[in-house]
Amino acid sequence: QRALIRESWGRLSGSPEQHGIVLFTRLFDLDPDLLPLFQYNCKQFASPQECLSAPEFLDHIRKVMLVIDAAVSHLENLSCLEDYLCNLGKKHQAVGVKIESFSTVGESLLYMLEKCLGTAFSPEVQEAWSKLYSAVVNAMRRGWDALPEGD
Repeated sequence: QRALIRESWGRLSGSPEQHGIVLFTRLFDLDPDLLPLFQYNCKQFASPQECLSAPEFLDHIRKVMLVIDAAVSHLENLSCLEDYLCNLGKKHQAVGVKIESFSTVGESLLYMLEKCLGTAFSPEVQEAWSKLYSAVVNAMRRGWDALPEGD
């Protein structure tokens, strides 16, 4: 499964921003209520398209793709990313992301992989990525759970 993840990610590494746009376009299609979570300088985006073209949001997309890249690079030892992913979970909680939204993000990730890999997106590739995504989310969730009540 690790080889499948590395090989499929290698095919996408050429244009992470473009693939990230596919992922987030799908995310906003599935859950438009997530759009208000993304605001920069207190500015609300009127539409997903406006958000997806904002330089600040493109910077967020690059960061998301870097996290995926780090997970792929550390497949043998994901635990070395534990502290980083826990903190990432805390940050997402602090800005109002609901833990349930991570399943929609996972669905959007698989959609992006399917769209961008085409026929190379096999059931085996899907299963491998689902496992990796689960491991990443579980680490982020531990950051969530570590926050004291009332914070």
